[in-house]
Amino acid sequence: MSARAQSAVALGGGHGLYASLTALRHLVDDLVVDDLTAIVTVADNGGSSGRLRGEFGVLPPGDLRMALAALCGEDDWGATWARVLQHRFAGDGEMRGHVVGNLLIVSLWELLGDHVKALDWVGRLLGASGRVLPMALTPLDIAAEVRGLDPTDPAALSTVRGQVQVATTDGVITSVRLEPEPVACPEAVAAIRAADWVVLGPGSWFSSVIPHLVVPELREALVQTDARLVVVLNLAEQAGETHGFGPEDHLAVLAEHAPDLKIHTVLADRSTVGDRSRLEEAAASYGAALVVEDVAMDDGSPRHDAARLAAAYERIIARG
Repeated sequence: MSARAQSAVALGGGHGLYASLTALRHLVDDLVVDDLTAIVTVADNGGSSGRLRGEFGVLPPGDLRMALAALCGEDDWGATWARVLQHRFAGDGEMRGHVVGNLLIVSLWELLGDHVKALDWVGRLLGASGRVLPMALTPLDIAAEVRGLDPTDPAALSTVRGQVQVATTDGVITSVRLEPEPVACPEAVAAIRAADWVVLGPGSWFSSVIPHLVVPELREALVQTDARLVVVLNLAEQAGETHGFGPEDHLAVLAEHAPDLKIHTVLADRSTVGDRSRLEEAAASYGAALVVEDVAMDDGSPRHDAARLAAAYERIIARG
């Protein structure tokens, strides 16, 4: 591995991507990474994002906003703008529940008529340590095939539509797709192809991570890129999406949706591994090395610690 700084791309959405980007931003500060790009899911249909999407026909801005906030610096400027961006209105009026950053992003989309250019402008305002891109340039819906919703036939498959609905289903998700047929953001495809490292996960597996693999141009770029792909496993199963999943089950789902995906490293937290040899075998079957680190918060919550995750990323990059 060259001693030069590396370019990194992180894919996902929501709190999982926020944790990963916060960690990678530390590596930008430490000059380990010199070019950082977030590629974000655009299928949210709930909360402020869902309301803005429904009213204006725009991409749901919430996950994009969170990614931008994660890339803000820890100086007064960055910390203040991160708080402003994440501020959610209270009260009982029509603004209740809306987030300042969502409104800012949608305003720039309307003014500039260009999703990517507007996000770049928000990043410049914030002094963000990287670029944020949507995975597609039109809003999408997640559709999942789910088993166990029909009480008369537990083996039957039902279709559940919408990110919120998929994330909270009582059934067992077998696969997901995107509607309508997604067209990837060209800048996102270019970033993946030019990267040294690509990070996939952590995050809601079926509604934030897997969607990137069902966008044809993104999946093709992920398969063909020379970048080393790091898959970061979640710290706990997620009610609805991954109930009953073990670490190796997360890998199996990736393989089902993109069987030709080449994985360089699987990163797991020590407390979640269980049978390490079993997970090592699962990782090896995808051509990947297993790295086990202490990357969880020490408060018992299923959240990644940004500093620990940054240290793990730095060691993985150093090993090459």
